[in-house]
Amino acid sequence: MRGLRYILLPLVLLVCLTSGAKVKKKDKKTKKAEVVVVDTIPAADFSYAFGMANTQGLTEYLVRNMGMDLAFLTNFLKGFDVANQTEKHKKLIAYCAGLKIREQVEQQIIPSLNKKITDSDTSSVLVNDKFILGFRDGIAGQNTTISIDSANHIAKKQMDYYNKVKMERKYGDNLKQGQDFLKANAKKDSVRTLPCGVQYKVLRKGKGEIPTATSKVKVHYEGRLIDGTIFDSSYKRNQPTTFGCNLVIEGYSEALTHMPVGSKWEIFIPQELAYGDREVGNIKPFSALIFVVELIEIEK
Repeated sequence: MRGLRYILLPLVLLVCLTSGAKVKKKDKKTKKAEVVVVDTIPAADFSYAFGMANTQGLTEYLVRNMGMDLAFLTNFLKGFDVANQTEKHKKLIAYCAGLKIREQVEQQIIPSLNKKITDSDTSSVLVNDKFILGFRDGIAGQNTTISIDSANHIAKKQMDYYNKVKMERKYGDNLKQGQDFLKANAKKDSVRTLPCGVQYKVLRKGKGEIPTATSKVKVHYEGRLIDGTIFDSSYKRNQPTTFGCNLVIEGYSEALTHMPVGSKWEIFIPQELAYGDREVGNIKPFSALIFVVELIEIEK
């Protein structure tokens, strides 16, 4: 809290105030440590002033971060004046925490989730009272209609669906362009199609061993979008890359596990076997991808 900056400075301030103070010489025969006396101001007066100095910014914090109405400052002070919490006070603290969390759920959490779902500040999907009831039952942990694991599964699956719908609405043209490209590409005499939907063209035939999904391979490659934009290239780095076949996107892995060592293919990957509705670097959601892949060796 910005206004409470003094709370970290008492030691520094104390050192500054004692720089001109008169300090008794330590008696070598006395084992008990002596207290350094600050003689510029009585300790009681200093303590009062220091306490007051540490309230700077507190009311602003109470209003902004805790949602307190300063018209009820006397109620705050009544709570502050309690030195030892009783069971009654603990109940009141819990009650106030409930009020605060309810406010955050209604004013921050639900609007934020609606925006995440709809990508809009004005549209909403969530039914507020049902969300609040589910939130409450999740905290209480009893008499729930579903388990917390089931709730997590439903929430994730539905949010994935909403994200896909949102991405399709935003990048629908990109999806259609990729589909049209692959449809036309499949008609070319030099292009073959694997059962999974990956298309490929043999640039150089290899006669070596064919990798399995768990093989570790060394390759040279170049990846580009259907508009020709290169997004990655080991050729540009002048350094082949080594990785496990099952550690790359599905379409890339499928092609590798059909290529004999020594082969060089151009492969065409549908978006659902690439990054789907995810955006990765300059690869937009639903992008069909093209790779030139040269399988150098299978590392043992």
